Amino acid sequence: MASTARASEIIGLTPPDVPDERWHIRVRALTKSFATNLVLDKVDLDLERSKVNVILGASGAGKSVLIKHFMCLLRPDSGHIWIDGTDVLALDTKALAEFRRKFGLVFQFAALFDSLTVEENCAFPLKEHTKKSRSEIRDIVADRLGALGLNGTQKKYPGELSGGMRKRVGLARALVLEPEILMYDEPTTGLDPLATRNVDEMILAAGERYKVTSVVISHDMASVFRIADRIAILHNKRILEAGPADVIAASDDPYVYEFLRASGVSEVAKLAEGSKE
Repeated sequence: MASTARASEIIGLTPPDVPDERWHIRVRALTKSFATNLVLDKVDLDLERSKVNVILGASGAGKSVLIKHFMCLLRPDSGHIWIDGTDVLALDTKALAEFRRKFGLVFQFAALFDSLTVEENCAFPLKEHTKKSRSEIRDIVADRLGALGLNGTQKKYPGELSGGMRKRVGLARALVLEPEILMYDEPTTGLDPLATRNVDEMILAAGERYKVTSVVISHDMASVFRIADRIAILHNKRILEAGPADVIAASDDPYVYEFLRASGVSEVAKLAEGSKE
C-alpha cells in the first residue's frame, strides 16, 4: 500500500485565522470532556468548501460530539473553530443565532413531525425563521421536493413514506433555508442497499445543485467511498488521518487499514477505484 501523509501534514498551509477559500470549516486543538470523560483531545481538522467531507470512526469515537461544535451546540473546553474565517466561539448570542442559518441538519432518522404532512414539515423552518408569504413558502417547498424527486408527496404523512423517502424529505426541509453547510448524521442507517445508493445519489446531487459543503458521519464504508471527496478518521480522541478518499483507501497506517478491512471489504484499495462510478 502507498504511504500517505498524516493529518498534521495534509491540513491547509495557511494559518487557520486567515480566510482561505478552499477551507470552509477549520478546527484547531479542539478539546472536549464530559465530567472526567475526555472525548476530544486537541483535534485539528479542515473541511473543504463545496465538497463531501466524511468523518469516520468507531462507535463512541466522538464524531457527533465533534460536529455539534461547528454550530456551537456544544462548547469546547479549549480550542478554536473558524467558519469562513469567523471565530464562531467568539460570537454573542444574537450573532450566533444568525450564523447558524449557514447550517442545515439531516438527522439519522429524518426527525420529521409525524402529525404534519410532508409539505408542512418542509415549510416549518420557513414559517419559524422568515417572513415569507404562504405562496412563497409553498413555491420554495415545491422546488426542493421536486429537486429530490418527491413531487406528489406534499399531502402525505411521514408514516406513509419509505425510509429512503423520509430521508429525502429531511434533506428537502434542511434545504429550504438555503444553507451553505449540510451536516448528515448516519444518513444511510437502516436502509437497504438500493435505498442507500439512492441516498448517496441524493447527497451528491444536493451538493452539485446547491453548491453546499457536506459534512457526513457514516459507518457505511461502501457509501462513504461512493460519495466522499475527503475523509477524516477520528481515533483515540484525535484525527488520525485526513485526506482525499483515494489517499485514505491506500493508507499504510495499521489502524486505518484494519478499520477499513473490518468493514467486510477484502481489498481496501478497490474502494477508491470504484468510488462515484
